[in-house]
Amino acid sequence: MKTPSSIDDVQDMLAGHDYVCGRALGTVVFLSLRLGRPLFLEGEAGVGKTEIAKAVAGSLGRRLIRLQCHEGLDAASAAYEWNFAGQMISIRTQEAMGAIDRKKTRDELFTEEFLIERPLLQAMRPQVGGAPVLLVDELDRADEPFEAFLLEALSDFQITVPELGTIQAPEAPIVVVTSNRTREVHDALKRRCLYHWVDYPSFDREIEILHRRVPEAAEQISREIVAFVQSLRTEDLFKKPGIAETIDWAKCLLALDVISLSPEVIADTLGAILKYQDDIAKIQGSEARRILDDAKASLEPV
Repeated sequence: MKTPSSIDDVQDMLAGHDYVCGRALGTVVFLSLRLGRPLFLEGEAGVGKTEIAKAVAGSLGRRLIRLQCHEGLDAASAAYEWNFAGQMISIRTQEAMGAIDRKKTRDELFTEEFLIERPLLQAMRPQVGGAPVLLVDELDRADEPFEAFLLEALSDFQITVPELGTIQAPEAPIVVVTSNRTREVHDALKRRCLYHWVDYPSFDREIEILHRRVPEAAEQISREIVAFVQSLRTEDLFKKPGIAETIDWAKCLLALDVISLSPEVIADTLGAILKYQDDIAKIQGSEARRILDDAKASLEPV
C-alpha cells in the first residue's frame, strides 16, 4: 500500500486494521510517515501504543521489527553480536587442516557470515516491500546509557560495527518508540522524534474499539462494560485498566455468557481488568456495586 496522502487516509488506513484513531494521533502518524521522523508515543500501559506500530506495519504491508526494551539491554542484544561458537568452529577446522594464516583467519572471522543481527541492525537492511517498521517498545524500561547508543540509529539510521564499518539503511525505517513513563526519557532522544501522548479513549471511541475487537458482544453489554471501566479509571487505583483490559474483560464475559453486569459477575472477573490485589480488594463488594450503579445511570437507553 502507498503511503497515505492525508490525515483522513491515515485514519482510514488504521481503521482497516481495527485501530480506531483520533484526529490528533492521525495527524502525528501522518507527519511521521511524510517527514520520515521517528514517532515517540507516551502513555499509560494498555492504551494501544504498541498496537499503532502493528497497525501501521500491517496497513502498509511492511515487516514489523520489534525491540522489546528491558533493564540491562545493550548493543549485543539490540543491534548485533558475533557468533563466537561459529568462529571457534572455524578456527578449529583450520587448525585441523594444517598451519593457520593468522591475519587471513582474523579477517575471515569478522565478516557478515558470523554476524548475528539483532532488531536495530535488521531494521537497517533492505526489506521486501519497503523499509520496515521498527518498534522500540517500552524504552523507559531500558537503562539510560542505552539511549545514547540509540541516538545514532535514530539520527542517521545507521549502525557502526567496528570490525565492518558503518551500515546505513538504504531507506529510513518507520520508527515507533513507546514509553509507559516509568522514568523520563532523555530530551536528546525526544528531540529527534515527533511526540504524542496516547490517552485513554472517550466513551464513544472505546465503544467503537470494542465493536471492532469483540464484534460478537451485544450492544447493551458492550456499553455497560465500557461505562464501568471508564468509571473505574476515576478511582484511586495503583494501575488503572487500559483498553487492552477492556477487550480482555469483554471476551471473558462472553465466554461466561453474561448478558448484563452484576456485582457478583464483577467480583468473579475483576482479575481480567485489575492486576494488583490491593486494587481488587478495594473494588470488591459495595464499591463494585456503587461504581456499577453510577455506570448504568450514566448510560442513555439504546
